[in-house]
Amino acid sequence: MTTTFKQPTEHGYYGKFGGAYVPEMLHRNVEELRSTYLDIIYEAAFQQDFKALLKDYVGRPTPLYYAERLSKHFQTNIFLKREDLCHTGAHKINNTIGQILLAIRLGKKRIIAETGAGQHGVATATVCALKGIECIVYMGEKDIERQAPNVARMKMLGARVIPAVSGSKTLKDATNEAIRDWINHPNDTHYIIGSVVGPHPYPDMVARFQSVISEEIRWQLREKTGKELPEYVIACVGGGSNAAGAFYHFLDEEKVQLVAVEAAGKGITSGMSAATTQLGRTGILHGSKSIVMQTEDGQVTEPHSISAGLDYPGIGPLHAHLFDSRRAVFMAATDEEAMQAAFELARLEGIIPALETAHALAALRDMQFRTDDNVVICLSGRGDKDLSMYVSAMK
Repeated sequence: MTTTFKQPTEHGYYGKFGGAYVPEMLHRNVEELRSTYLDIIYEAAFQQDFKALLKDYVGRPTPLYYAERLSKHFQTNIFLKREDLCHTGAHKINNTIGQILLAIRLGKKRIIAETGAGQHGVATATVCALKGIECIVYMGEKDIERQAPNVARMKMLGARVIPAVSGSKTLKDATNEAIRDWINHPNDTHYIIGSVVGPHPYPDMVARFQSVISEEIRWQLREKTGKELPEYVIACVGGGSNAAGAFYHFLDEEKVQLVAVEAAGKGITSGMSAATTQLGRTGILHGSKSIVMQTEDGQVTEPHSISAGLDYPGIGPLHAHLFDSRRAVFMAATDEEAMQAAFELARLEGIIPALETAHALAALRDMQFRTDDNVVICLSGRGDKDLSMYVSAMK
């Protein structure tokens, strides 16, 4: 039985979601991780290496910034957790640092990854360069086109970027290709999954590595306000790694309202959306049971979002449980609303956010706050990679 929201059961379930639904050929890979990950990542030497790299390489702790003009605009106290200031420009590096250290301890010589917005791909290529390990990144052909700066970064870092040309040619398809690669290279390869998705133990492992976000929020908020529990924590959700990290140390604090913001795309009922909790139902995707956008006969529906990192037809099992149990409120923002929120932050605070992050900011318009509420938003990534889309919107 799970006694808290934080940890899944022994078999990787959060409520009725999770587990490890993998082909027989992948069972050994997943079981190797499941049986060793907790022992390895809580070794004193591992923690020492992990924390040293987070501090000296990633640049942690990231600031918790009081956004004065944004706060005045929405008549409440808004704090931005500045994950955009991490090395590589997003929270993704927290997880890849942890997983590369784990892979080395497991004796792996080759790393594969999937990426949508490219931030996870860049973060994976970065740590592989740091440790001198071969890196292959799978990325949807459509995402390669719309995230060209990140593709260039990956290649400069020495990674091989392989396009996924099936299906919608986005994150789902890149994940499929990465899983196929892992099946074909079971002995020497570690698959660094970038979000809280996939078979157990990945959702739990990634959440633990990203939990440094909420760990810092608690003591930083206490320093600034005298209280370590905010009234609200808001984060965008595709698979959901930045949200898992931002929520983690508040999951069992019922006084804290957790708000997850999905991508509504062109509109929830438009047929071009990625609002999984609004449109999906229970199903299996990429190795775990969760909420999945699918047809009546169980075929996965193609998602749509202006943001490549939210363009995913599922959601991590932890988030599915938070939705199902009503522990978190799930909202959705359209492409247009996210774009407007990005420009609003840029012009009020001088911060250009990633389009993924902009969805979380867009939720502010639909929420009611008291003037003394403390609202923390996970600013999961910076907007450099989306600059061409922002430029197009200004024309």
